[in-house]
Amino acid sequence: MTRSSLLVLLFAAALLVAGSSPPTVSTWEGCLVSQNASYIPFGIPEADAEGLQLALNVEYLEAEFFLWSAFGHGLDVIIPGLSGGGSPPVGAQLANLDEFTRDLSAQFGYQEIGHLRAIKDTLGSAAFRRPVLDLSSANWAAFFDRALGGSLNPPFDVYANSLNFLLASYMIPYIGLTGYVGGNTNLQSSTAKRLVAGLLGVESGQDAVIRAYLTEHAERIVSPYSFTVAEVTARLSNFRSTIDHSYGVNDEGIHVPLCLGAEGRTTQNTLVGDDYSVSYSRTPAQVLSIVYRTGNPSCPGGFFPLGALGTIATSFLSEGCGQA
Repeated sequence: MTRSSLLVLLFAAALLVAGSSPPTVSTWEGCLVSQNASYIPFGIPEADAEGLQLALNVEYLEAEFFLWSAFGHGLDVIIPGLSGGGSPPVGAQLANLDEFTRDLSAQFGYQEIGHLRAIKDTLGSAAFRRPVLDLSSANWAAFFDRALGGSLNPPFDVYANSLNFLLASYMIPYIGLTGYVGGNTNLQSSTAKRLVAGLLGVESGQDAVIRAYLTEHAERIVSPYSFTVAEVTARLSNFRSTIDHSYGVNDEGIHVPLCLGAEGRTTQNTLVGDDYSVSYSRTPAQVLSIVYRTGNPSCPGGFFPLGALGTIATSFLSEGCGQA
């Protein structure tokens, strides 16, 4: 089986997990147009809206990173108005990608646009503009410095090539994935539960595709450094599970000890799961601690230099950085 066919199968399987059924289609000006969106936005309780607001921040982050990396521009060019007038992301740029990876980034970016539309249509007046995002090479390099245990020389450039970009991409969908798993238990309405299940399915597919590619290149050296791809994923996962203060197993690289592999029978870890091969979860505080790179949901930084938006994020910010 080729790499491309494997990735297609993984992604298709994740979409099935989301619970979507084959849509009814009709031809319109030569195109197939869906007549059966599997998710229909309805009003939701305030508590559900607060959880979706947190997700909206991460979806903005994902959308801008994937779109800029693929095209050299983001939401403001591709779908003006969806950002709600928020400031353009800082330092985002076109990545030096091969054709396969550029197409992958474009697909992910378009999917994130759909996620943004779904969440904002569901939230209605509770939705908000794009927060201030820092997608600069320097900010990304700071994440990799923390994860890899020192100041890399030269600084890690996520936009330099396809491998660097995919290692950076390893950081993002999985944070959203675990956040959705954790947030799902607090949802009250069937509408919010259906939306989060659908978002989780596609985020899981993105993460699976990224991890499948990195698994294929697990022993490749990440030039000009001495780390292998597998080592970098392990350190990125350890960084996330440390900075979110879980200090337990809720994040794993693409290779693991046999005792952590599925059923204790493999060290390959293309998909992450616990002892039951069930996805790990994260709380809102843990998600914010990672994306801020501060280990503190009350202290902004990282991808959100001014902090995330929405009720949950602003309630943490009101406590101030001294309240770890």
